[in-house]
Amino acid sequence: MKGAIWTMRPDQLEDTANAAALRSRLGHVYWIGGGSGAGKSTIARRMAARHGLRLYATDDVMADHAGRSTPEECPFLSEFVAMDMDERWVNRSPEVMLETFHWFRGEGFGLIVDDLLRLPRDPGVVVEGFRLLPRLVKPLLAMPGHAVWLLPSPDFRRAAFGSRGSLWEIARKTSDPARALRNLLVRDQLFTERLHGEAQRVGLDVIEVGTTMTEDDLAERVMAAFGLRG
Repeated sequence: MKGAIWTMRPDQLEDTANAAALRSRLGHVYWIGGGSGAGKSTIARRMAARHGLRLYATDDVMADHAGRSTPEECPFLSEFVAMDMDERWVNRSPEVMLETFHWFRGEGFGLIVDDLLRLPRDPGVVVEGFRLLPRLVKPLLAMPGHAVWLLPSPDFRRAAFGSRGSLWEIARKTSDPARALRNLLVRDQLFTERLHGEAQRVGLDVIEVGTTMTEDDLAERVMAAFGLRG
């Protein structure tokens, strides 16, 4: 990747002499991943404000990262960009959408790491977003307790999108908004289930987020997971 200062794949870290040094360089980072609509951004903002941390939102850099990537580095992203809205969200099954969505496959994750390595070590950083996949984050952790994944129930996710006014934002740009929305919601649920299983396999923490959980409750649980006072 052009200008990158971090070039190893996360699955190569365990076998490199520089792995411990890289983990040390990222020891000031707290990672909040999870499914769409789980409250990651809200909790990360609260945590950053409460504890004087820098906030790095991976959603905010998606366009920049897409522009810095090549088809060779990110083939699924290249295919996605070439599709029209119906090809993306109406004409394919949620299962195919899950398997071929570039960010779900970890494309561009190295650019997140590259950005984090360029930031000053002080203050610490809280990084959040659905692009943080457990299998990719785990090799970067000096402390396993510095990462957590928020997993929303289907009802919580739909309510969250509805409250933001973004429930139909993508779907209405297609020829069949109802079908597109169904596909998106099923795809996102499948992704959440995948995150749950992956986090469990690599031994990282998850918090299940349901409609009875308040924002204060969730913030308290996340900061407790990080060993921080709420």
